[in-house]
Amino acid sequence: MSLFVTKHDRSTARAVVGNRLCTDLIDVTNDLSALDSSGFWAVLLPYNGLPLCARFATVRPAIPWTGRPWVGPDIDTWETSLNEAEFGAGVDSIRASIAAGDVYQVNLTRRMSASLASCDTPRIEALGAALAQGNPAPFSAVVSLPTHGIAVASASPERFLAREGSRIWSSPIKGTAASPDGFSAKDHAENVMIVDLVRNDLGRVCEWGSVRVPELLHVEPHPGLFHLVSTVEGTLRPGLGWAEAISATFPPGSVTGAPKISACSIIDVLEPVPREIYCGAIGWVDADRVRGDLNVAIRTFWIEENTLNFGTGGAITWDSTPLGEWRETELKAKRLIGLASAIQRTSHVEP
Repeated sequence: MSLFVTKHDRSTARAVVGNRLCTDLIDVTNDLSALDSSGFWAVLLPYNGLPLCARFATVRPAIPWTGRPWVGPDIDTWETSLNEAEFGAGVDSIRASIAAGDVYQVNLTRRMSASLASCDTPRIEALGAALAQGNPAPFSAVVSLPTHGIAVASASPERFLAREGSRIWSSPIKGTAASPDGFSAKDHAENVMIVDLVRNDLGRVCEWGSVRVPELLHVEPHPGLFHLVSTVEGTLRPGLGWAEAISATFPPGSVTGAPKISACSIIDVLEPVPREIYCGAIGWVDADRVRGDLNVAIRTFWIEENTLNFGTGGAITWDSTPLGEWRETELKAKRLIGLASAIQRTSHVEP
């Protein structure tokens, strides 16, 4: 379904995706098949809700942000949708489901929120610039569509789905440690579980025998922590496009669990608030060149009703402990929440 775009939409909407600044909005649609038409698109796939694809007329390299710097909420005002005891109870519940044979792994998350009422007209573009400076990430993205209620800044380290012609691939992250030699047997096991899930997902739309794993358990450094990253790729079957590839693989396996349907059912019960854009995907598609890259929307902030939101979580397996998993969510959130709560003195990449 195409959504009506006004003159105000065209002048206020902007995105930074794939290190490109996108302006002059042309149209917006919920129809993923549009990604195989023409033009350059910014893409948002919420974990909950309809996809949104925004086509822009002007696309150029991102330039330094010249607007007012980000001023965030006080760091002591952040609240969490699950406290430590509640999160630990969720871990125990998932372990009971694993013991019963219902599931192998479930990604449990919590939402952190802080009011922006005391902040002077916060701009998501300014937060995106602060993240680009303080926590550079390979799949960062900023999308601002004010008249559609979209204000998202992502510092994602993870690729959900990329495409070049008929080749498609995913690079799931599973396993987090504070040092490159700090990964446990549990970290390795959870990564391999998700690789198997992604292989199965891609196999639904790829040519028989084309799905392979060119990289397994690669240690990748990121600001403040390290991840285990694997890559799974395949050849998209003739006649299939973005809509079919996304349908087969979404939501990302690394933020759901295995088996995916069972894991998602458990998530719906244990998490008290919807994930919304968090754990969905954000990125770009160049339909004219049949190329694109979508992230997994982790390390992601969004503004809704004058509240700044951020999600953090981790994979729960049989070897998980409530305290260990809680501390992992804190490790993932600490640096980014600190950046979002600070007054930024410098500027960086303009969205």
